[in-house]
Amino acid sequence: MKSKIIKVLIADDHSLMRQGLKKILELEKDIEVVAQAEDGEETVKKTLEHKPHVILLDINMPRMNGIEALRRLRDIGVETKVIILTIHDDREYLNETINIGANGYVLKDAESDSLIKAIRDVANGETYIQPSISSLLASEMSSEETKTEDQLKIEALTKREYEVLILIAEGLNNREIAEKLFISEKTVKNHVSNIFKKIEVCDRIQAAIFAYKNNIKKL
Repeated sequence: MKSKIIKVLIADDHSLMRQGLKKILELEKDIEVVAQAEDGEETVKKTLEHKPHVILLDINMPRMNGIEALRRLRDIGVETKVIILTIHDDREYLNETINIGANGYVLKDAESDSLIKAIRDVANGETYIQPSISSLLASEMSSEETKTEDQLKIEALTKREYEVLILIAEGLNNREIAEKLFISEKTVKNHVSNIFKKIEVCDRIQAAIFAYKNNIKKL
């Protein structure tokens, strides 16, 4: 999405919330709010009509809630990126929406910079989960056998891959990781791919969950 305008649809049943988000987002030169929806059915309809790059999707909405709208969109093959923007910091909501196909999860009390970063990241094909709630996804109890398996996976990581995994868990994208570690973005991509294979995950959110579950926070 570099140098392109990111088209956003805001789906929330509160008009003040939608208007507030619109004003914040449109201060950014690379973001344009192309549509708004106040319930799940309207979200699906306007997504098909306006074809946004990213949807900011609330969970609690009338007629069809956000989870049902997300499921409908994925069922009909819509690949528009979806960020869940909600008050719920509940692990069940996190797991369910991610399993259905959400690309990001941000709480409504997050700083605007975090939301803008989330929009840019998912528009560029990344996933984003607000770092402050990543630990909720890892709060499930693990068996001793699972812990042993995870330890073997961690030991298979190189020192650099371990560093990259820490930064993934902190919510950094590939470009930001490259800048922090003074390596190329291509090198970061290679490390991320190797990490995913070694710890047996499919995306950055699952990698962050793995890191938090195993208390991987710093070297």
